[in-house]
Amino acid sequence: MVRMILPRMRTAIAAITVGLCTLAASSTVTAQRLGPDGATQTFNFLVDTYFDEVYFHFSPTAGTSAGLHQYDTQLEDYSAAGIQKEIAALHQYETKVSAVPADGLDASVAGDREILLNSIRSQVLSLETIRMWQRNPDNYSSGVTASVFTIMERPYAPVNTRLRAAIAREKQMPQVFAEARKNLQNPPKIYTEIALEQVDGNISFFEHDVPLAFADATDAAAKAEFAKTNAAVVDALKSYAAWMKTDLLPRSNGDFRFGADTYRKKLLYDEMVDTPLDKLLAVNDVNMKANQAEFARIAKELDPTKTPTEVLAQLATIHPAPDKLLDAFRDSFTAEIAFIQSHHIITLPSDVRPVLEETPPFERATTSASMDPPGPFEKNSTKALFNVTLPEKGWTPEHIAEHMAEFNVGTVVSTSIHEAYPGHYVQFLWQDQFPSKIRKLLGASTNIEGWAHYCEQMMLDEGYQTPGADERTRKLIRLGQLQDALLRNARFAVGIKMHTEGWTTEQAEKYFVTEGYQSPSVGKMETKRGTADATYLYYTLGKLEILKLRADVKKKQGAAFTLQGFHDALMKQGFVPIKIVRQAMLHDGSPVL
Repeated sequence: MVRMILPRMRTAIAAITVGLCTLAASSTVTAQRLGPDGATQTFNFLVDTYFDEVYFHFSPTAGTSAGLHQYDTQLEDYSAAGIQKEIAALHQYETKVSAVPADGLDASVAGDREILLNSIRSQVLSLETIRMWQRNPDNYSSGVTASVFTIMERPYAPVNTRLRAAIAREKQMPQVFAEARKNLQNPPKIYTEIALEQVDGNISFFEHDVPLAFADATDAAAKAEFAKTNAAVVDALKSYAAWMKTDLLPRSNGDFRFGADTYRKKLLYDEMVDTPLDKLLAVNDVNMKANQAEFARIAKELDPTKTPTEVLAQLATIHPAPDKLLDAFRDSFTAEIAFIQSHHIITLPSDVRPVLEETPPFERATTSASMDPPGPFEKNSTKALFNVTLPEKGWTPEHIAEHMAEFNVGTVVSTSIHEAYPGHYVQFLWQDQFPSKIRKLLGASTNIEGWAHYCEQMMLDEGYQTPGADERTRKLIRLGQLQDALLRNARFAVGIKMHTEGWTTEQAEKYFVTEGYQSPSVGKMETKRGTADATYLYYTLGKLEILKLRADVKKKQGAAFTLQGFHDALMKQGFVPIKIVRQAMLHDGSPVL
């Protein structure tokens, strides 16, 4: 997965011409009144003012992530009154953007208008209907943690400057937990349990990681002030943890399920997918059965005396030592790059490689690996971070073995392809060529995660294997790729069935093990994630959309089709829903599935 900014913490764009303000103020503008470029000018101005007045105003952490550091000293307003102001502003801009006539824009800008409107509607749905600010206590503890982490993670400014920014944010953090106590109303028990599971990592992060990040600071006055603000945050987090355990948890009886109507709307706004849920489940079921059959075929070739489950158990034991895991990923980059170039898979816009690091503590409970690229406006610190979750001190041998099964000889290859080459990292390298600022900043998970998941299969289909691997190892690598595909198939089904068909978490955990071929610990972690990340079907959904798009483009282009040409054209469109990509590449309204 690529580490994405959450709804109240996203990227946005810088200011442009302010002279168009009088045009934007009218909700009745027309292309005819404004002239041939009037609608485009009006839309561009609205994009500017929306992100300046709404997105960054309510999500300053997103500004830091985007590389716009004028927001570094600000913190999100978590109060109920602040949420209502944000909702009102979103409604206001939905009206303004809707008033710009789509038929007055060229195709690319019209696509941007649709992307922006859907993004606004998704945020309204999140704040008014899904209401995580009232239901998810982790939003507060992990939210403030992420706010200081964005200042720490990159040396975009001198350490004394970043320390002062961290102090400014930390001063505002104790109030966040006061607002949490007011806002949280009957959250689902599993949300409170996840927050409690993660809060010790949040506390440890402020106790150890944050001071270490600013250890080289020389501003004595700032260091003294930081000691006070950081201690206050630690105390506030400890108090919040105690309150969650003794007060909130016993009264956490809410339902995490989104319901079918909300689920469909979220898919429509986030991914521009309006396919009925029963059809989506049927499409996934066909793909899952094909993956299971291929897994069984290869497993039988490896050892006809064992069942697929027994072969999987053997595969789970073939992995690097925990202290060699980062090296295993680092070593994989060279072979992947060479294959991409020799087989003309995709253009690589840069020779710079990502930097491997251990996953930050506050993200370890819900992710095993992620790519964390710099924001599109970051000028002074441009390295991308490849985060990998290592076993924790104090884990039992059994827990370590289950965790490391995720990094077997096959899944290490799939994960490296997914996160780095040619997955998330390569897509990030293309962002300078995206056709608009909106396409650099507003992304669809079916594109981002769908592309990375598609790459896992595509690279092996094109013949990639670890150099020097014998035939047995090659088959094990394919099993690892199929196991990852089955994990995503299971997410697809579990997300829909938990949120719209009443599945329990126990049913979901069992499904990950029996149908998704995952370990019990992975099944538990994935189920927890799915209670809040309801539409995490976007991995398989996006992969299938891209495969269909590729087949349709190949049919249209015939002998002129090349894989590299297709991939390059896909990348140039940005992180947009595949529906928008199809319109640009095929110039029709053909279905995404």
